[in-house]
Amino acid sequence: MTRLPVQRTRFQGLISRLGGRVAGLVRRSWRTGSLAALALLLGFFAGQNLTTLLLFSAPGGRPAVVLAMLLVLETVVRLRSRLVGAEPSLGWVIIDNLRIGATYAIVLEAFKLGT
Repeated sequence: MTRLPVQRTRFQGLISRLGGRVAGLVRRSWRTGSLAALALLLGFFAGQNLTTLLLFSAPGGRPAVVLAMLLVLETVVRLRSRLVGAEPSLGWVIIDNLRIGATYAIVLEAFKLGT
């Protein structure tokens, strides 16, 4: 049996883009991948420790701390979208992974607290 040619659908485009990104992750150097993974873990660690540390010392309490951290993280996102073109440099990847890790820590803390 012969295979029919694949039609160009949105799903097929999504699959090819995801395959290209996975291939790009495999092709990049170990230094870049390990620094990106370390930044993700350090962002989670910093976000988790900052929320617990600032939770007790901030005058506004929990809502003020979370609002301030989310405003800082949103500012980083806005800066990145204005300053970076299509392919971000290693520094921006590290900053972005720090942001993602910290955001995950904040959301996880909110689920633990039940709010």
